[in-house]
Amino acid sequence: MNIKAPRGTHDVLPSESYKWHTIERTIAALCNDYGYREIRTPVFEHTELFERGVGETTDVVQKEMYTFLDKGDRSITLRPEGTASVVRSLVENSLYAQALPAKLYYITPCFRYEKPQAGRLRAFHQFGVEVFGAESAALDAEVISLALDLFRRMGVSGVELRINSIGCPVCRKAYNEKLREFFKPHLADLCETCRQRYEKNPLRILDCKLQNCKDIYNNAPILLDNICPDCDAHFTELRQALDAMGIQYTIDGTIVRGLDYYTRTVFEIVSKNIGAQGTVCGGGRYNGLVAELGGPEMPAVGFGLGLERLLLLLDNLNIDLGGHEAVDLFVGHIGKDADLFVQRLVYDLRKENISVERDYMSRSVKAQMKYADKIGAKFTTVLGDTEIAEGRSKLKNMTTGEITEVNFNDLVKFFNQLGGLQ
Repeated sequence: MNIKAPRGTHDVLPSESYKWHTIERTIAALCNDYGYREIRTPVFEHTELFERGVGETTDVVQKEMYTFLDKGDRSITLRPEGTASVVRSLVENSLYAQALPAKLYYITPCFRYEKPQAGRLRAFHQFGVEVFGAESAALDAEVISLALDLFRRMGVSGVELRINSIGCPVCRKAYNEKLREFFKPHLADLCETCRQRYEKNPLRILDCKLQNCKDIYNNAPILLDNICPDCDAHFTELRQALDAMGIQYTIDGTIVRGLDYYTRTVFEIVSKNIGAQGTVCGGGRYNGLVAELGGPEMPAVGFGLGLERLLLLLDNLNIDLGGHEAVDLFVGHIGKDADLFVQRLVYDLRKENISVERDYMSRSVKAQMKYADKIGAKFTTVLGDTEIAEGRSKLKNMTTGEITEVNFNDLVKFFNQLGGLQ
């Protein structure tokens, strides 16, 4: 019997879950400051959603999706990325009929069958934002600034923004013909997947990770040199907006992103502190996807950011995310009567939002205090018949060793005042 976690998955243990809590709280506060509201979508969707939305010529659809038939013989796929599901929800629930732009964010599990490596798992978590209804390049700049602001709030420095424009369907059609002309003499040297892409979508060849294909397409025509005047003007407006915010960037004509739905703006945020796989965030504009999935013609822009990769970056930079919130009070006890008294006392204190722990292992008083120290209790007390009869306890500050005598009726007030001083 195989009882190990599947390859490419990872348990978030209690000893590290606080890191996730810190990141998630930071994301929620950040998105609130930028006016984004959370959306949650199912972890699986009909396979057609991703084939149409992500693109049948992408690596994600061709090689990486977890797809199966359910008991109704329907093809179901575990979500490989967040955007397509959000667009499906936008269309199905007519969110486009509400105030625009619709600014949404999510933190969600995703699944891709790919070779596991540091910061890249088969079951991973993605933070993403999606904005619908505005064509302005100023919105592209806002989305980019939000992503950069997350790294700033997490204490990460040294990330680099790279931007590009991959044009619209009109100018990309002409560019694809140029690519076909360029790749035609090299068809025999391309990998089998890229030979299939040559007919369906030659732009996808530029996303191939095999070195042999890279050596060929490194000399291909640059897409940025072949965009139409409207797309060029949009890219100029993006740069002007970034300049106005003082955001530094590099124009990188090789960025095409790995999903078919992108149009015009594409960007990546990279770091040298995460190894060879340096991209820590990527996104762009996808103006045709809403209509492709049955909604109205509507511009959109967004990004996706892998939380495991963010955690790897934070660890590599030795950024302290704090620790678990310590227990306010550990209540030890001596004897059966004290056991029942402590049971009620702990219950009452917790109802007042005070973090309290007690012993359930029938330990000696000495062992109870060792346990309190291990869990990082801020204060400890031990109750026996005398303390119960007198109606008060001696609280020990585990940091300073100071002893404070407090009536049971004043315990809530004591900890509330303590919280107000911190």
